Amino acid sequence: MRHTRIFISQTIAVGDNIEITDDRFHYIAQVMRCRENTPIILFNGDGNDYHGHIARVEKKRLSISIDSAEPNSSESRLQITLAQGISRGERMTYAIQKAVELGVTQIQPLFTEHCEVRLNEERSDKRQQHWQNIAISATEQSGRSRVPLVHPALALTDWLSQARNHNDGNFVLDPRAATTLAQRSAPPTSATLLIGPEGGLSDSEVSNATRADFTAIRFGPRILRTETAAAAAITALQLLWGDLGD
Repeated sequence: MRHTRIFISQTIAVGDNIEITDDRFHYIAQVMRCRENTPIILFNGDGNDYHGHIARVEKKRLSISIDSAEPNSSESRLQITLAQGISRGERMTYAIQKAVELGVTQIQPLFTEHCEVRLNEERSDKRQQHWQNIAISATEQSGRSRVPLVHPALALTDWLSQARNHNDGNFVLDPRAATTLAQRSAPPTSATLLIGPEGGLSDSEVSNATRADFTAIRFGPRILRTETAAAAAITALQLLWGDLGD
């Protein structure tokens, strides 16, 4: 039986009684129609799953009793950062959702030359929270216990100058590149994927990325949509060096 999994941002310990209100209550009680004694799993990002049951359901709140805890081993040995050019609406949602399901560690939204989305500071904060909520939902659904962090959106040039974002395998997707992932000889322990928005990355942006120690790679003879490219590239990384082949 598949149990409902819920993320909460607080400490959890065996024996606790966790009070659930607001949107989490609506999801558990109204959407999933859970009732008293229904088994449920909570997690807070510490790497554990906390198994419990619903002890009490009231009009606008419910209580979950924590019965046991166990480590969650669903995280990939390959740490992946997705640096994604911001695309419109459902395309960005899809890219984030599938990236989380496929095991990325963190997501960096980027403003690029061909980005058609413009956000002021207030809208940018709201959009970041929206994207983080998508990541939380995808974490719940996919059985992970660590929620990938969605960083505040940055300009690509600013992000490239921040060496802390770079891992030992840095790749920028370019359909005209001569290199493929399979041609890399040494497997990385961590990787960063840089993917453009709907219009792709400009020539100058690809050049700037390669000067920042990114390797330009291609994925076959076809042009992929931005949301398809993210899912395809992460899948390839996980097959080559991660856990999809386990």
